[in-house]
Amino acid sequence: MRKSHPLRRVVLATAATVSGIVLLLSLKPSSDPGSAQAAGSGTGAAAAAQEAAQGGAGAPVTGTMTGDAVQTQYGAVQVRITVVANKIMKAEAVQAPKGGTSDQKTALAVPKLNAQVVAKQSPNIDTVSGATYTSEGYKKSLQSAIDKANASAGSGSGSGSSQGSGSAQAGGAFTGSAVQTQYGTVQVRITVAGGKITKAEAVQAPKGGTSDQKTALSVPKLNQEAVAKGSADIDSVSGATYTSEGYKKSLQSALDQAKAKGGSASGSGSAGAASGAAQAKTVTGAVQQTQYGAVQVRITVAGGKITKAEAVQAPKGGTSDQKTQLSVPKLNQEAVAKGSADIDSVSGATYTSEGYKKSLQSALDQAGG
Repeated sequence: MRKSHPLRRVVLATAATVSGIVLLLSLKPSSDPGSAQAAGSGTGAAAAAQEAAQGGAGAPVTGTMTGDAVQTQYGAVQVRITVVANKIMKAEAVQAPKGGTSDQKTALAVPKLNAQVVAKQSPNIDTVSGATYTSEGYKKSLQSAIDKANASAGSGSGSGSSQGSGSAQAGGAFTGSAVQTQYGTVQVRITVAGGKITKAEAVQAPKGGTSDQKTALSVPKLNQEAVAKGSADIDSVSGATYTSEGYKKSLQSALDQAKAKGGSASGSGSAGAASGAAQAKTVTGAVQQTQYGAVQVRITVAGGKITKAEAVQAPKGGTSDQKTQLSVPKLNQEAVAKGSADIDSVSGATYTSEGYKKSLQSALDQAGG
C-alpha cells in the first residue's frame, strides 16, 4: 500500500475546512435584525396601523389628516390624527361639545377616546359611558380622517405633516369640512394649481341679521389672504372673529386634502379625476347642514369611477323620513350613473338633494387623486 505524504494530508484537510465554511455562509439567511424584527411584529400595532391608516398596499402614509365635523345633539365633534409610516401617533379632538354639562363630559371622554385610537390603531373603539353622543361623533369623524389617509396611500406624497404647511401640493378643487360657529356654518373651497392656492371661496358662511354684514366684510379679505399666504395661517378679521376662526379651520381641512393627494395631476370634481387608481377606495364627504337635518355622503371609487354612493347621514323624523326614503336612493343611483355631483334634485326633497350634492362634491374632491 502506498503511504500518503503528511504534507498532502494537511493540504487536503485545509481545503476541506475552507469549503465547509464557504458552504455554511452560502446557506445563511439573507436577513438582518431589522427585517426579522419587522416580520415578528407583523401582527402587532404596526400591522394594525397599516390597515387602519393606509387600507392596503402603497407608499407609507405620513401626515396629519383632519376628519369631517360631525354634528351631535350637544355640538360638533371633529378629530385630527397624525400618522407616521402608517402608524397613528396622535389623535385629538379639534372640536367637541362645550358649555354646561358638556364641558364635563368632553373632559371625561375625549382623552379616553384619543388614547384608544393610538392604542387600537383603528376606528373600532369603545364608547365612553356617559358621553355616548360625543363618542359616536368622535368615531364618525375619526373614520373620515382615516378615509383621507386611505386616499393618500399609494400617492407617494404622504410624507411630511399637512397641518400648517405653506402650500398645497396637488392640483384641483378641494372642499374643506363644514365648521360650525356661534353664528352659522363656514365652509371653504380652494383651487390649487402648480402647488399654489389660486382661488379661495366660502361655499357656506353665516347669514341673516348682522351676520350678512360681517360675512360681506370678512370673507373677501379671508379669501384674499388664503391665496396670498398659501396656508391657513392667516389673520382673523376684526369684528368677525367667529367667522374667521371657522374659515381657517375649514381652510386647513381643504389643505389637508390637497396635501394628502400631493403629486397627483388631477383634483377636479368628477370621478374621472381618480383615473389611474386601480385600487378601490372609500371616501366620506363633509357633513352638510340643511333646514331639516345633516346630510353626509360616502362614495367608493374604483378604476376612475364611482361604484357605490350612500348617505351615511340624512334628515330623519316626521315627514323627513318619507322624503329621505324617496330621495336618497335616487340620488345614490344618479351619482353612480353620472360619476359627478352634477345630478338633478329630487322633487319634494330640495334641501336634502342640495345637501347631498354638496357632500358628494366634497367626497369627489378628496377622491380626486
